[in-house]
Order: sequence, then structure tokens, then C-alpha cells
Amino acid sequence: MKILSIVGARPQFIKAAPVSRAIRRTHEEVLVHTGQHYDDNMSSVFFRELSIPQPDINLGVGSGPHGAQTGNMMVGLEKVAMDVMPDWVLVYGDTNSTLAGALVAAKLHLRLAHVEAGLRSFDRRMPEEVNRVVADHVSDLLLCPTQVAVENLAREGIDHGVHLVGDVMYDAFIFNVHAASQESRMVEKLGLEPGRFALVTVHRAANVDDGERLHAIIAGLEQSALDVVLPLHPRTRSRLHQALPKRIRVIEPVGYLDMLALEEAAAVIATDSGGVQKEAYFLGKPCITLRDSTEWTETVDAGWNVLVGADSQRIAEAMRNFRPKSARPNLFGDAHAAEKIAALLI
Repeated sequence: MKILSIVGARPQFIKAAPVSRAIRRTHEEVLVHTGQHYDDNMSSVFFRELSIPQPDINLGVGSGPHGAQTGNMMVGLEKVAMDVMPDWVLVYGDTNSTLAGALVAAKLHLRLAHVEAGLRSFDRRMPEEVNRVVADHVSDLLLCPTQVAVENLAREGIDHGVHLVGDVMYDAFIFNVHAASQESRMVEKLGLEPGRFALVTVHRAANVDDGERLHAIIAGLEQSALDVVLPLHPRTRSRLHQALPKRIRVIEPVGYLDMLALEEAAAVIATDSGGVQKEAYFLGKPCITLRDSTEWTETVDAGWNVLVGADSQRIAEAMRNFRPKSARPNLFGDAHAAEKIAALLI
């Protein structure tokens, strides 16, 4: 059995780590990196830390407008797929790499498996929502992380090939959280006191490409009067045209283990990242989502995540006062999603 696995962005590297381990016990895997994320802090460090096999092929596409980036990926992936002729093409999540891989598989009549199928924010203004909807509707095997994802697909008339396997990011978290606490020195290096700072990430185009939204988010962080640690995504750095308040401490993007350590030490997490929302939930940290919608509606319904958009007053209020006390139900499976995925590919 030959699997062509396609990754390209930081969250996909995390998801691919447990799945690649499981696949390679019984199958042959050809791992392709589209190059969507390409510098060391956003790419190579994850392969090193998570012990992901080095990509067999790196397309080196890089950044660019959605159409050009996705088109360039499709050109490269089509050639790879025709050379490899895999039994399955495996894509993850909702990035342009996901969309490109899904379309190439569909046009070449190759069987397609989608990890994280069924997620919906119900906001078609988000390019990620379009990517995940298209990928789901051309997939043969839909690997859902939660029961809500299964129900979302059923409402769209998709019930064949749908499997509830759990969340592969939870697999990765369980596998690595102890190593993060033992090996990461990021909290000490930054001189941080656990429980006395907020950890913030901002990178989505809807926030950083809109100057008013980005300014409002920064204002909300300042008004919270909390000390903030902000690992700054390259996209965000290129859009910032203002001096940041002294309370906001900017650092370079960090690897997976260092990020887990910072999340564990933070009093509260504010983010527009889907993956960080889940990691906050895994760690029992209050999460303030800097978006108007989320694909992880379960965490909101459970009372551990609150949507504040880019409203500076709501951001500041939530950062100061949103501290859930309710129980955290097990939403994301048993940390064996990767093994279930490998078995379903047979």
C-alpha cells in the first residue's frame, strides 16, 4: 500500500507526525512538502522536534496570492502523483496545500483521504472554510475528529466513507506534552513567571491584512493590562506598522515543544489559530478566540473558549475575566486517531 501524504503548513506538520509513524509501520509513505511554510521557525524545526521523516519531495512553492500559490502547488503535485501513482492521497486540515492536493487527487481519479474532515465555521469569507468544504466533497475517506464533524457532513448529504477517529493533534499532544515540560527552557529563558502572563498568536489573513482589525486587536491586548507574550508570525510582522505597547513582548515564532511549554505556563491564551484553540482546551487554559467564528464550536459550547472577534473592549474584558470553572468533557478522542487512520487506509 502506497500513501502520498501532502503537508505544507505548521499545523499540518503537527498532525502528520503521529499519522506518519502509524502509516510507516505497515505501509509505504511518500511525504510531500508543498513549501507553503518554508523558513526554519515555521517548518524545519517541526520536522526535527516531532521526528517526522524528512520530506521525500519539497515543492518549494513559498508564499503568494491564493490563486497563484494553489495553482503552483497543483502543477507540482500533479507531476508527483502521476510519478508515484499512490493507492491513497492523504491531505490534512484546511490550507491551500489541502485544497491543491484534494483537487489533484480528484482530477487524477486517485482515492483521497481527508484528515480533519467535517469541520465548519459556517463563514465562507474564510478561505480555510472554502478549502475544507471542497476537500470534503471530493474525498473518499472522511476522517472526522469529533462527533460534531460527523453531523456537519451528514447535513451536507455526506455519509459514505465517514469515520469518527478522534483528533490527531490530541495524539501529538499526549505524545509530546511530557517532553515539552522536561526539555523546553523557553519560559525560563524569557524570565516568565507561570500564571502571570497571557500568550497571544495572531496570523489569519482576516485579522492581519485588515489594518483596522489588527489595530483593534493590539488595542484590546493593551487595554487588558496583562503582560502579553506574542510569538510573531512572519505575515503579522510584515503588516505591523505601529510601535507595540511595552506590555506586549514580541518574540520570534517558536517550535512545537516551546509553544506547548508557553501555553502550559500562560494564565490565558488569545489566538486566531484553530490548533492553538485545541491545545488551550487540552491544557485546561481559558481561550479567547480573536475571530467571529470558529470551526471548533465544541470548545465554545463546553464553556472553555469565547469568541470576541476584533472588538478591543471584548478582547480586554475577556482576557481579564474569562476564567472557566466548568468541567472539560473529552471531545477529541482517545489519542489513538493515527492508528485508526492507518487501519482505515488498508
